[in-house]
Amino acid sequence: MTLKVYDTLKGTKEEFKPVTDGKVGIYFCGMTVQDRPHIGHMLAFVAGDMIRRYLAYKGYDVTYIQNFTDIDDKIIAKANEEGVDYKTVAERNIAEYFKFADVLNILPADVYPRATEHIGDIIALIQTLEERGFAYQSGNDVFFRVREFEGYGKLSRRKIDDLQSGARIDVDEQKEDPIDFTLWKGAKEGEPFWDSPWGKGRPGWHIECSVMSMKYLGKTLDMHGGGLDLIFPHHENEIAQSEGATGKQFVNYWIHNGLLNLKGEKMSKSTGHFFSVEEVTDDFSGDVVRFYLLSTHFRSNTEFSHERLEEAKAGLERITNLCVYLDEKISLEEEGTGSTPATEKLRALIDDVKRNFEEALDDDFNSGEAIGHLFRLVREANRVRAEDPDPLAKDRTTLEQLRSAIEVFDSVLGLYREGLPKARIDVPDEVQALVKEREEARKGKDWAGADSLRNEILALGFTVEDRPEGPLLRRVKG
Repeated sequence: MTLKVYDTLKGTKEEFKPVTDGKVGIYFCGMTVQDRPHIGHMLAFVAGDMIRRYLAYKGYDVTYIQNFTDIDDKIIAKANEEGVDYKTVAERNIAEYFKFADVLNILPADVYPRATEHIGDIIALIQTLEERGFAYQSGNDVFFRVREFEGYGKLSRRKIDDLQSGARIDVDEQKEDPIDFTLWKGAKEGEPFWDSPWGKGRPGWHIECSVMSMKYLGKTLDMHGGGLDLIFPHHENEIAQSEGATGKQFVNYWIHNGLLNLKGEKMSKSTGHFFSVEEVTDDFSGDVVRFYLLSTHFRSNTEFSHERLEEAKAGLERITNLCVYLDEKISLEEEGTGSTPATEKLRALIDDVKRNFEEALDDDFNSGEAIGHLFRLVREANRVRAEDPDPLAKDRTTLEQLRSAIEVFDSVLGLYREGLPKARIDVPDEVQALVKEREEARKGKDWAGADSLRNEILALGFTVEDRPEGPLLRRVKG
């Protein structure tokens, strides 16, 4: 199966070809941390995490970079409002992001670069743009000459003449052209600053992402992600800066997630029109929220509501209940009665669903469709279970194949932060202690001691099976 990815710039879905065989570099635009994360932010980061997981599942060596914008006008304004240093605001909200990324089972990025940690790199890139005629100083500010970059507007499909009519110049800006954008901002009285060839100041918003993405992933990125609302001006300006400096294509595949709307309007920190992640996870588990966010294609705009979260909760419970059933039956040491026509049909469906699951994700990471195929499997398994007597209960081969398939699906979707749900099996402390002692004996290659301990465990009503992930206990049928 061939992975196809929709590239926003080309406007087409194309076969994925990495810059370097077997490797993928992804840069995902992270938060500007003037406030705590809201649920709309997490749609982007859950989508990016799912994409990263699937690429790893397909065998790619993935390097995943997600930045934090930890200095900008809004952060400074928030700090001034609270009477604290800008770092206090930034660090507090970065900590909040990590807290809820963990709740939503988002794997850690390989690097979380921050704008303030790359000032020297930012200055160097701006100097390169000056040398190539794309940047100019005016007062203590430095601007990018938009008209000098051929193809400006190609990502957002905007024409420069249209930009001219909507452009404005602030009273303290001395631009050559109203559509030019800021690379370096001269510091105002009382603002944080860094020394530069142009005076004391700080980076403009867009330049940091060009610098940090190319520093960690090279001059041409495989993938660059972010919300649809970042296409213009942020990603458009990134292209101009990066390609202006290097002369090379900046990104091969632009991947943009849709927006999470609340009563028809985009969630936004600047308007206060949002639900924080904390508010949502007070009412629903992180597993349910993640399942909800992945239940539609990541490029779709989605309406947020508690009703839809309740639907997601019910859907995830169906998968959870099947996982618990499978674990309970597998944990029993019973004579298997072998397969039946019903369970043979179910095994064939497992293979079919695995193939369809991958086909859905190969089609531009369509997690919504992939989850639909998972539900096909859940429905059929439940139908077989409902037969009297249950033909699935003692067909260990089918039970284990079902659980193994769901484990594969979960490795990509990351639905369960603690791993697939298990049946509650009461294991006495005495048995747990013997299992631990036996593991120590096996590590020490005391095979006779391990066998003796196995027999003690059996006498107490449990068998122990050695698996790569650790010992599996099963109850002996009494």
